[in-house]
Amino acid sequence: MRHHTDQRDDLLLWIGGRYTSASDGNFFDTLNPATGEVICRVAEASAEDVDLAVEAAARAQPEWAAMGGAARGRILARAAQLLRDHCDELARLESLDGGKPLVETPEADVGSAANCLEFFAGQASSFAGKYQPVPGGFFYTRPEPLGICAGIGAWNYPLQIAAWKSAPALAAGNAMIFKPAELTPLSALRLAELFHEAGLPDGIFNVVQGFAETGRALTRHPRIAKVSLTGEVGTGKAVMRDAAEGLKAVTLELGGKSPLIVFEDADLDNAVGAAMLGNFYTQGQICTNSTRVFVHESVKDAFAEKLLARTAKLKVGDPLDLDTDVGPLISAEHMQSVLNYIDKGRQEGGKLLLGGGRVRVPGFEEGNFVEPAIFDSLDDNMTIVREEIFGPVLSLLSFRNEDEVLARANDTAFGLAGGVFTRDIQRAHRVADNLDAGIVWINHYNLTPVEMPFGGFKQSGIGKENSRRAFEHYTRLKTVYVAQGDVEAPY
Repeated sequence: MRHHTDQRDDLLLWIGGRYTSASDGNFFDTLNPATGEVICRVAEASAEDVDLAVEAAARAQPEWAAMGGAARGRILARAAQLLRDHCDELARLESLDGGKPLVETPEADVGSAANCLEFFAGQASSFAGKYQPVPGGFFYTRPEPLGICAGIGAWNYPLQIAAWKSAPALAAGNAMIFKPAELTPLSALRLAELFHEAGLPDGIFNVVQGFAETGRALTRHPRIAKVSLTGEVGTGKAVMRDAAEGLKAVTLELGGKSPLIVFEDADLDNAVGAAMLGNFYTQGQICTNSTRVFVHESVKDAFAEKLLARTAKLKVGDPLDLDTDVGPLISAEHMQSVLNYIDKGRQEGGKLLLGGGRVRVPGFEEGNFVEPAIFDSLDDNMTIVREEIFGPVLSLLSFRNEDEVLARANDTAFGLAGGVFTRDIQRAHRVADNLDAGIVWINHYNLTPVEMPFGGFKQSGIGKENSRRAFEHYTRLKTVYVAQGDVEAPY
C-alpha cells in the first residue's frame, strides 16, 4: 500500500546559485523512513564538484564580505521570513525525508531555523574590534571573515542544522559549502533556493550532497578555512584528523549520554514530561537526550508510575498524521541497531518495563517503527547505560544522595548536556555547577533558544553554536599596532 510517498524528480547539486549535475553523473536514493520507498534520486558530489563549489564560493565571498553587515543582515532576515512563509511545505518535507512527526517539524525544525537566521541577521552589523592605548601608540583589533567554510550536517535536524551553521558564517561575511547528511538531503536544497530568492549572491551558499567521500573532499580541501560538523564522535575525530593537515579550524557537535537528575522535592509531573521530551521526541534521535534518568530512591516508584502511564499513551504511526507522537527511525539499519541495544539491555539483566519492540503500522509495514522503551533494574556498567543508542530507549536509575549521583552522572566519556529537577534553588545551581556538561537545564530539558550557546565538553565536541559566541568560530582576529612616535633603533 502506498501512502504519502511524495515522489519527486531527481535532485541535483546547488553550486554558484543554480542546480548543477554531478560531474560523474552519480546518484543515490533517498528513502521515506515510514514506507521504505524511494522519494527521489539525489546527485552525489565528487571531489571535482567540491572544487567547483569552492571556486564559486571564492569568486563571490570577497564582495559579500565587503557588502557590510547591515546589508548581509537584510538578506538573512528576508530568508528567515521566506522560511516562515513556506513553513507548511518545509515541515512536510522534513517529516517525509526524516520521519519526524508533523506535529513537531513546524516549530522544532522550520521555526528554529527561521529564529536562527533572524538572530544572526540582527547581529550581522554588530561586529566591532577594540581600541586600546599602549606606550608609544595604540592598537586596534578587527574581526575578519575566515573566507570559505564547510558545514557537514546530521540527519536528525537537517534544516535546523543547515541554518545553525550557515547563519553565523554568512552573517560574518563568509561563504559556506554545506553537505547535508546523505539520509536527509532534501531540505538543504530548499534552503538554498530560498536564500537565492532572498537575494543571497550566487556562490555564497552551496549544497553538495554525498557520503563520507564528499565530506572528506571538504575537510581536506586546501582552500576551505573551517569545518563545522554535527555527527558522531568517530566522525568528529576523523574530521579533526583531516583538518589537522591544513590546520583548519573545527567546530564539532557530537554525541552524548546525558543525565537527568530528579531529586525527591521535584515536581514529578514536570520531571516526567522532561524525561519524555529527553528520550522520545524525534524518536529519541537527539544528541542532547537525557537517556540516563536518575531518580531519587524515595520518589522512584511514583515517578515510574507516572512515566509508564504517560508513555503508554504515545501513538506510534504515520509521521504525516497530526495525531502521531512517535514516527519511524531514520533507516532500517538504524532501527536494527536500536533493537539490538534493546536486546542487549535484556540480556545484561535490565528489566523492560514498557515497549521496545518493532511496531507494524497498518499500511506502513516496511516502516522503521520502534515503540518507546523504558528499562529498569540497571547498573551503570550495562551497555545501554554507557553507549549512545540514539533511539527511544530510556534508562531508569535510582540514587540516594547528591554526591553519589554527581559522580555517576559525570562517569562518562561524553559531556554534552544534563538536567536537574529540584525546588531547592541552592541545590539546583550547585548541581549545575558540578555537572561536567556543556549545557545544563534546570527544571526543563532540551530547550535550545538561538540566543543561548550550544555545545559540549569532553568527547561531545569542541566549540559553540548559536549566540554571539558562534562568531568566534567564523572570524579571525587581526591586531593592528599604530606607532605615535619615532623608531628608536639600537643600531
